[in-house]
Amino acid sequence: MNREQILGLPSMPAAGPSYPFGPYRFVDREYMIIIYESDPDAIRAAVPEPLVPDASNQVFYEWIKMPDSSGFGDYTESGVVIPCHYEGTPCNFVAQMYLDDDPPIAAGREIWGFPKKYAHPKMAVQVDTLTGTLDYSGVQVAMGTMAYKWESHARDLAKTAAAMTKMQVNLKLIPDVDGKPAIAQLVKYNLTEVTVKGSWSGPARLHLIPHVNAPVADLPVRRIVTGRHFVADLTLPYGEVLLDYLK
Repeated sequence: MNREQILGLPSMPAAGPSYPFGPYRFVDREYMIIIYESDPDAIRAAVPEPLVPDASNQVFYEWIKMPDSSGFGDYTESGVVIPCHYEGTPCNFVAQMYLDDDPPIAAGREIWGFPKKYAHPKMAVQVDTLTGTLDYSGVQVAMGTMAYKWESHARDLAKTAAAMTKMQVNLKLIPDVDGKPAIAQLVKYNLTEVTVKGSWSGPARLHLIPHVNAPVADLPVRRIVTGRHFVADLTLPYGEVLLDYLK
């Protein structure tokens, strides 16, 4: 390979790149989000400065089923998102993510700094209940349930779309060859070309189990606020550096 060929590769390894060039399109992406109140000290410990946690002390626990994802295939994801502010601008900090597919793990970490780890999340409808589970190394660490399509928001899909396009922020940490930080950034991105196909809310419950390598329970459930369920098409574009900790 010459220099031009090397610089034209979308990702590693050169003998079979892990993912193509973006942006990345998702069709029929389905979310179950359980919104709950947690401990403010635990939230502050999970959120990197200068982000400021929202005064509501809310945490979003998510399951996302992605059956049609360009370059990535069919997979499911589960994780923790914390509402925050950056210099007065509302944003969501993505704190933990667990999924069952290598290409989006590699791309997510290398491009945007998504905190992705390999695990086994599942999301399914069981009779009258929307259910989500997360297993890590053979141990269940999260279980969520929500009444299926309890209350429709068909007349208010624009609000769901607006929430989806809110600024998202990741902490991107990549070491250099000597183990010291080569990249230490806050990265921002906004989902685009969002079309919401359905949106519902309803009563929900969430059970989190302590685990050293999947510490979702470090943000304990104090009170369930609500459950949200929606389906949408969207595009994940490249991000921007919000803050460079090395400068």
